[in-house]
Amino acid sequence: MALSAAGSFSVPPAAAAAAAEQRRLRTQHPFSLGMGCVSLVGSSAWRSSSSSRSQKPFASLSISADASLKEAVRTEKAPAALGPYSQAIKANNMLFVSGVLGLVPETGKFISDGVEEQTEQVLKNMGEILKAGGASYSSVVKTTILLADLKDFKQVNEIYGKYFPSPAPARATYQVAALPLNAKIEIECIAAL
Repeated sequence: MALSAAGSFSVPPAAAAAAAEQRRLRTQHPFSLGMGCVSLVGSSAWRSSSSSRSQKPFASLSISADASLKEAVRTEKAPAALGPYSQAIKANNMLFVSGVLGLVPETGKFISDGVEEQTEQVLKNMGEILKAGGASYSSVVKTTILLADLKDFKQVNEIYGKYFPSPAPARATYQVAALPLNAKIEIECIAAL
C-alpha cells in the first residue's frame, strides 16, 4: 500500500481485487476464514470502503501444531498399543483414536476368530479409550473401518450401528491386504471434545 499526498492509502490493484472478493465472501458467508496478508489487506480495505455500513465480525480459526498442546490418552481398559504410537491423542479440542483391534485387554489375545465377536470387542475397546479421553460414541465425528474381507461388511455394519447414535459419524470402509496380528477388523475414529 502506498500513502498518497492527501494522507490516505491507495490500494494496489491485486489488493483491491482481494478486498472485493473478501467483501463478496463476507456477504455470502459471514464466517469465512482468512489467512495471512490477504485478511489484513482485505480487512483494511473493507473498513475504509464500508465505514457507513454495519460490519459483521471477521472469524478466524487457529490450529496449533505445538507439541505441548498434544496429550496422550492411555487406559488399561483397552489393549495397549502394539508399537510406538498412543491409544489416542488429544489436540485442538479433538480426540484422535488409533486403530483398535478386537483384543481382550487382560490377555492381549483376540476374543475369537469371528468378525462379529471381534467387531463387538473393537467397539468396546474404543468406548473405553473414548471415555478415557473425555469423549463418547455420540461425540465421534469420523470413523475408518479396515476389513480383512469386505464380504464381512453386512455383519460389521449391523453391530457398528448399535454403538453410534444418530446422526451417525462420517465413515470410510476399506478392505486391506492384511491387518496386525491377522485381525479381521480394525477401526479408528476422531471425536470432538
